[in-house]
Amino acid sequence: MSENNRDGMQSARERLKQQRERDKTREKRRRVLIVSAAVVGVLGLAAVVGVIAANSGGKGTSDKAGPVVDPAGAIPGDKPAIPTGRPDAPSTLTVWEDFRCPACAQFESVMRDSIHQLQASGALKAEYHLVTLIDGNLGGTGSLRSANAAACAQDAGKFTAYHDVLYKNQPQETDDAYAKNEKLIELAAKVPGLDTPAFRSCVEDGTHDSWVKKSQDAFKKSDFNGTPSVLLNGESIFPQKGSEQISPENLKKWVAEANKGKQPGTASPAAGSPTRH
Repeated sequence: MSENNRDGMQSARERLKQQRERDKTREKRRRVLIVSAAVVGVLGLAAVVGVIAANSGGKGTSDKAGPVVDPAGAIPGDKPAIPTGRPDAPSTLTVWEDFRCPACAQFESVMRDSIHQLQASGALKAEYHLVTLIDGNLGGTGSLRSANAAACAQDAGKFTAYHDVLYKNQPQETDDAYAKNEKLIELAAKVPGLDTPAFRSCVEDGTHDSWVKKSQDAFKKSDFNGTPSVLLNGESIFPQKGSEQISPENLKKWVAEANKGKQPGTASPAAGSPTRH
């Protein structure tokens, strides 16, 4: 065999090898895209696993010492929370979340309307535990400052509306924009009647900082792995319940199953609960 023929065959083998590597790379990418699309399609929550893992550590608590000042109507005790919905609703949704957490914003975006509808019907009430994981992981104080501002909104009876505004306007995770009180006050203007001297003073003074710290401390002592952590009647439902992935339709189904034979709540909604849907 001539040297030219040997070189030609070697070049052909190299080209074939390179082509196979390219094919493998394309197939790997295709599989990743299929899996990613399936996750997003079912959950509507992109990159949930990565975000949860990233948010599982860190202190994220306030360095500010002071008395714990509960927001108006808040649930007291070792696991403080802000209640929404009718207090006699037969099912309870428990949500541990951080206003800087991207997965929390995605959860709220997908599930918000269904949660509001279930609350309005008296089928479901919710308890929101505000934590500061991102502050602990990435530094900054945006988780703390925004949680305090949300507690100030609770004092004004406008928690849900402001809670939703914070998630709809959430900055990038690495942008600690919510550390600025003026930004939080600016967003309060999107909630009719919230931007008052009392609200501004509450935000600027950090009135509920120690209350937020208490909630974060409770989270650190729990068995949760990250945010959001969501339970229905004490059973974890995020990102799935048993073999079923969370979705607006499944949440409604799970609540209906839990409430079978029970009367919907009729008591006046907790202060700060949604009133229009």
